[in-house]
Amino acid sequence: MTGPVLVPILGDQLSPDISSLADRTPDDTVVLMMEVAEETTYVRHHKAKIALILSAMRHFAEELRAVGWTVDYIKLDDPENSGSFTGEVARAVERHKVRGVQVAEPGEWRVRQAMDQWRTDLPVRLRIVPDTRFVCPLPNFYEWAAGRKELRMEWFYREMRRKTGLLMEGDKPVGGRWNFDAENRGGPEAGLQPPSLPAFEHDAVTCEVLELVANRFGKHFGSLEKFGWPVTRADAEAARDDFLKHRLPLFGKYQDAMVAGEDFLFHAVLSPAINIGLLDPLDLCRRAETEWREGRAPLEAVEGFIRQIIGWREYIRGIYWLEMPGLADANGLDAQRPLPDFYWTGKTDMRCLADCVRTTQKNAYAHHIQRLMVLGNFALLAGLKPQDVADWYLVVFADAFEWVELPNVAGMVLHADKGRLASKPYAASGAYIDRMSDYCGQCAYNVKKKTGDGACPFNALYWHFLARNETKLAGYHRLAQPYATWRRMSEGKRAEYLESAEAFLATLEPAEAGWARN
Repeated sequence: MTGPVLVPILGDQLSPDISSLADRTPDDTVVLMMEVAEETTYVRHHKAKIALILSAMRHFAEELRAVGWTVDYIKLDDPENSGSFTGEVARAVERHKVRGVQVAEPGEWRVRQAMDQWRTDLPVRLRIVPDTRFVCPLPNFYEWAAGRKELRMEWFYREMRRKTGLLMEGDKPVGGRWNFDAENRGGPEAGLQPPSLPAFEHDAVTCEVLELVANRFGKHFGSLEKFGWPVTRADAEAARDDFLKHRLPLFGKYQDAMVAGEDFLFHAVLSPAINIGLLDPLDLCRRAETEWREGRAPLEAVEGFIRQIIGWREYIRGIYWLEMPGLADANGLDAQRPLPDFYWTGKTDMRCLADCVRTTQKNAYAHHIQRLMVLGNFALLAGLKPQDVADWYLVVFADAFEWVELPNVAGMVLHADKGRLASKPYAASGAYIDRMSDYCGQCAYNVKKKTGDGACPFNALYWHFLARNETKLAGYHRLAQPYATWRRMSEGKRAEYLESAEAFLATLEPAEAGWARN
């Protein structure tokens, strides 16, 4: 065959150096970009998440065209749109009479399964090439993980530091330590005034997408009113530069803090741009390192930021591919309670949860401690079904693709993987939230009260969680002290905690069916 090669580019592959184009030339290639209904509705994604990806895709198509690539772009409302990746690739193969298809490996298991089927279904040769935008190729991760009983991120992170040379002096970490997490646990301070995020004007492309999403996905969770995500490479780079200058210096100190009504604090808020390909994560880390080397940001802030990207992000991706497909069904603690309705409505007297749902609904964003130690901690303590919780996280956050969301939820949040990822469940009472936030002072519940009417539900739920999972968790070294405390309590005190927790759990209204999946 003498036709061109077709290169499909997905909505999270919006990088000019994507590996599927690396050995191609514009005169012998047709790039296929497709907005398909199947991807917008396999879960009912937040309206702002859909708008971000569609607008970024349309802008990226123009970026490619501007440097000479032929782009066949299928819009969501095209009457001939088949609604699936497979259908659109098949149509494009026929339309362009191509001699082959080349595509970068996808981020999600279900999409990889569809691509593997193309080898049978398409009448031309298919080549799936590795996604080289990650520091650690998947075969390297599998080699690192082989034979290890515990897959702890800290040891993997050190390998990534050595490989990249980031924050290294020869073979030693700068500052004499690999990890400065102990310096990055500051709680909120009175009068804390974080800088605003940069604002980006909506051009005609984004306005068209926002109208499309409002009309077609109006019943999905979330708001478009404050939509402000960067949707072009230039805007993403401007957001990057703003973070490095204005928020990175205090990022470390306040990365675990929570302040009611302050949705972003000193966080980078760059993960959506990274995860769809508008920013190069390794380049971002090198720029952060430069801020430290030139004296504009402290080492603990820069190390903490770099660890999130070349440590945690790379590690989570490896865990996902290593553990799939079983990870999707993991439920090591046999949690079966359905997701409460307040995860969608925000209608709860627990101020911390209400504020975290509010920012999620408004921005398609909550920072990592809100996700883990408020929203996730409640899900863990209340025994919410992991698949319901994973669907919720996948729906509501703009940076959520299954490869990053599922291992975080199943492993880090819910301990559903039986400790494969984390050395203990991240369970905490109200005292942690009180220490790291200003939520508790004006809450309807009293964080100092342990049980009974008006007591913070987290307090009794914490002990209820430990008690009902004692046979599964009592052997964990890091839970030895809490279990010793539980056993020293009088029988009456233990009963009081359990009764208080049960009374609260009985008040939870389950979410209506169909919120996450039709």
